[in-house]
Amino acid sequence: MQEVFDKLRDLQGVLAKKFAVLEEVKEIPLTLETKEELLNIGKKSYIEKHERLDKTVEDIKSLRFSLDEAENAREHSERQMELISTQREFEALEKEIKDASLREQSLRKSLLAKEKYFSELQEQLEEHEQLMEIQEEEVKTESAKKDALLKEKQAEIDALEKKEKALIPGIDDSILFKFERIIKNKSGIGIVPVHGLVCQGCHMTLPFQFVNEVRIGEDFKFCPYCSRVLYWEDVEGIEQVLHQVDDAEIEEAGLADFVDSDEFDDLLE
Repeated sequence: MQEVFDKLRDLQGVLAKKFAVLEEVKEIPLTLETKEELLNIGKKSYIEKHERLDKTVEDIKSLRFSLDEAENAREHSERQMELISTQREFEALEKEIKDASLREQSLRKSLLAKEKYFSELQEQLEEHEQLMEIQEEEVKTESAKKDALLKEKQAEIDALEKKEKALIPGIDDSILFKFERIIKNKSGIGIVPVHGLVCQGCHMTLPFQFVNEVRIGEDFKFCPYCSRVLYWEDVEGIEQVLHQVDDAEIEEAGLADFVDSDEFDDLLE
């Protein structure tokens, strides 16, 4: 068993590093995805602005046409002033000229506003085009960086898996499966020593009989609190402590008083 424990301790470091690298691999594409998302949002915004620009061009054409009509109407009415002969005709024509002038002024004001808006949109589109060029270059650079990093990380994973394969012979498959799950769930620490009556993974006190079974080391023991694989490790003065433990208390406590752990059941089921 000692040889297996030694292998598990070595395997622990390999698996912890491997799982850490695998998590890094998950993170690598995220920066690129963010930049691609920003670029796509920018492209959508650019299309919308371009549509507004096209609509503004049509609005300007329509306003210029209406303005020409209003100017022609006013000029026509002004020419008619020379032909009127009565006060009533004069008043009616004067109103027409006034209304045409007001309409002309309103259209001219709207046209100026539209032309200003058109110029602003043009500037925004030019700036947007420059920004998209920068974003596209960033996406291109990030994509190359991602590919290089993934290649580098895959080389690390391959090297770690090679070490893993060299260590696993002699370890029972069921133990190996549980051990890998423990490593993933316990921050890379899957096997810990027992010092006296205390698990060095979670620092919980264990019953004497259970600790004695760990000490004998005939089979695998998992901490009922933190789920980690346990092995015995001698520490100075521990023999005296163990001899002071009352046998009656040991028998009474047993494993029945352990805290239930759904996580432990899940790991070892």
